[in-house]
Amino acid sequence: MPTGQERATIVRRAVRVAVAASAGFYPLLYGAGLPVMALYALFAPIAVGLLSPVPGSGRQRASVMLRALPPALVLATLGTLLAVETWTAVGGMLAVGFVLAFAAVGGPRPAGVAPGLQLFYILACFPPYAPGTLGQRLAGLTIGVLALAACELLLPDPPAATYRERLARALGEAARGAAPGGVPPEKLREAGARLRLASVPPAERPAGAGRTDRALEQGGRAVRRLLDQLATLAETPPTAPDPASAALLDRVSELCTACARYLRTGTGPPVAGALEEAMRGYQRERVRLASGPPGERPPVAVLRRQSQVLALAESARMAEITAGIAVHGRPTEPAVPRRLFWYAELSTPRLWARRVAGNVTFRSVLFQNALRTALGLAAARAVAGSLDLSHGFWVLLAVLTLGRTTAGATWQAVRQAVAGNAAGALVAGALLIGLGPHTDAYAALLAPVMLVAFALGPLLGIAYAQGLFTLVVATAFAQIEPVTWRLSEARMIDVVTGSVIGLLCGLLAWPAGARREVHRAMADLLRVCAELVPVTAQALLTPAGGSRAAPQTLPGVHRLRLAEAAYAQYRTEAPGEDTRTDWHAMLIAANHMLLGAHWLPRFGLRPESGASAPAAAWARTTAQQLVAETDRIASELTGAPAPVRRWAAPDGPPPTPLSVDLEVWMTSLAHQLTRIESSLTPPTGPDAPPITPSRRRTAPPG
Repeated sequence: MPTGQERATIVRRAVRVAVAASAGFYPLLYGAGLPVMALYALFAPIAVGLLSPVPGSGRQRASVMLRALPPALVLATLGTLLAVETWTAVGGMLAVGFVLAFAAVGGPRPAGVAPGLQLFYILACFPPYAPGTLGQRLAGLTIGVLALAACELLLPDPPAATYRERLARALGEAARGAAPGGVPPEKLREAGARLRLASVPPAERPAGAGRTDRALEQGGRAVRRLLDQLATLAETPPTAPDPASAALLDRVSELCTACARYLRTGTGPPVAGALEEAMRGYQRERVRLASGPPGERPPVAVLRRQSQVLALAESARMAEITAGIAVHGRPTEPAVPRRLFWYAELSTPRLWARRVAGNVTFRSVLFQNALRTALGLAAARAVAGSLDLSHGFWVLLAVLTLGRTTAGATWQAVRQAVAGNAAGALVAGALLIGLGPHTDAYAALLAPVMLVAFALGPLLGIAYAQGLFTLVVATAFAQIEPVTWRLSEARMIDVVTGSVIGLLCGLLAWPAGARREVHRAMADLLRVCAELVPVTAQALLTPAGGSRAAPQTLPGVHRLRLAEAAYAQYRTEAPGEDTRTDWHAMLIAANHMLLGAHWLPRFGLRPESGASAPAAAWARTTAQQLVAETDRIASELTGAPAPVRRWAAPDGPPPTPLSVDLEVWMTSLAHQLTRIESSLTPPTGPDAPPITPSRRRTAPPG
């Protein structure tokens, strides 16, 4: 059931659409005597305001609608001209349907307005072929969109906090968490959870391809990671005095406060490079202490805690760089490592080109959805034109509004829609028979019927929405031309035809939606990121000054975006299913590998004379075991035969000397893989031994 705030939002939207539609329809039909222009003025607010879920505040939605007006006029013109033949209209529908559905790569606002733009082409591409009415069509469309934009400004929804403001609040919480006294760990994690895109209104999600949105999205992940690291640190209080760590935490707190202020005001940026210099000084002190006489070296527990402090300082440094890009569009200091901030120096057109090219693949759920939608709309237009269905527009409208990303969800929507249309057709038929040709009665009914339909339909569900919309259609068309009860019959036939076409498309094209794709995307992501573990380990095993291969992380970043998109759609398709599999833990593990591959070669503590032979063997073996275990998990995800687990139980700490940062990183990764493994395999007996770095493998059976 919708909450009170959601109900108020739905009612306000219903009022805006009903008022805008009435403001254009009545004067044009009864004052100017222009039925074609009146029809488009009525339809435009319904298409853009009701059937297109444009997110945002009133000002944001009005801006989107005004910017969508020129494309809408072009599409209405194209549809009018291509209506000359069925197959030209079908070809245009295929191209327009794909392009507009694929616009979802641009974020929630393009995705939201796309259905309305598609409907402008759909309405215009049906007979009669009347290019002489093009002027009236475009004028009516313009009047309807402008009226709705005005209503959005006059009756807006309350504005939501921007993602930039949310990021500033989270940084403020991180500043308090890093300061002495701190913040309880659960509150730090709650602050991080509020940055998850799933908890942010669609209009405020940084989902665009430009530098600012990319920086805000990356900054959100960095701050979430920082808050989680601070919570983990707070749960393990220091066992010995550590003034160096306390000083670095103070620097982190100061930086977070400065970044929060910078995001809010756009002025007073943090001192560029100050935190990185503090991190390098901290690392030099760690090296000095770790290289001292055996009796003066800090305990291992202190070294491990210092590794945690250094890792969270790196998260804060990344948040600092992303804040600069978000405010100014470009970094205010060198964005190091450049491979992680690859977008910082690229132009907006190149970034958009990369976003589009990265999703032109059958592995992209956005590409799959666009292709499914385009084929369904083109097939519906071909059927409606070939069978010469009366009011064939409703066939395509049914395909567009009832299609879902899974066949099961489409069937559920179709069943409710057909039932609602049947009830609405009966009521509308009785209304048309009872009122007959009395146009004034229909005129008096239209506005209140629209208000009730647009308010109750979204509140009560698809069946009510379809039934009430049938009443709106009947009362509107009865004023434009003489109609009989057969109008309801025609709408019923068209909706059933469109429902069948949409259902067939759902069965034939990716019927499982993102279910299979999320398994493949996560498996690919884990495999690609796991390849970074041995390279990173080798970098930490090489003495300072030796040559080291730089980890190549861009392939992992690309697959991370595909996996996140597939996961986001999957959560909307099956919110109550497959609750055991910890998909979010897989994304966290991939990020853990990507980030470690960047910061460990730069800041990781290395033994003064290189790792001893036993320590190096332990590290290399553990890295290969982590790769093998990751590959085994990926095989389970894709249904391929999984290799047999051959991990030995730990037999003590790793031999020394070894980088404690490398040890902490790989141990943390092993624990994350254990958590993923436990979510994939239901407990059917004695628990399997935990996946933990060890020095040796067990021999294969036999």
